[in-house]
Amino acid sequence: MTETVRAWFERAQYDLETARAMLDSGRYFYVVFCCQQAVEKALKAIIISKTGQLPPRIHSLPRLAELAGVEMDESRLDLMARLSAFYFQSRYPAKTELSQGPAGQAHAQTALNKTEETVKWLLSILK
Repeated sequence: MTETVRAWFERAQYDLETARAMLDSGRYFYVVFCCQQAVEKALKAIIISKTGQLPPRIHSLPRLAELAGVEMDESRLDLMARLSAFYFQSRYPAKTELSQGPAGQAHAQTALNKTEETVKWLLSILK
C-alpha cells in the first residue's frame, strides 16, 4: 500500500471516528454525513491503488465504486445510494431534516454500523 493510498484510508478511518463522536453527541445529521465521507475516501483509496492516479472529484458513491471496479451486493449498493443521496441533499439544508429524537438516532446508528462494515470490507480489498 503506497503512502498516498494509506493517507486516504486513514482519512476514511478518521471520518468514521468522527461519525461515532457525532452519534455520542446526538448530532445525527453529521453521523450520516461523515459515513458518506468515510466510504468516499475508502473508494478513492482503491481507485488510487488501482490506477496510480488521483481520483476524480466526484461524490457519487455508486459511481466511485464503479470506477474502483468494486462489485457489491444489493445491500451495499443500497447503502451507497442512500449515503450519496443524503450527501447531495445536505448541500441544501432547507431540504434536509434528520430527526433529533429516537428515530434519528436509530437511523444514524444503522448508517454507522453498515458504514463500518463496508469500510472494513473495502480495506480488505486493498490488502
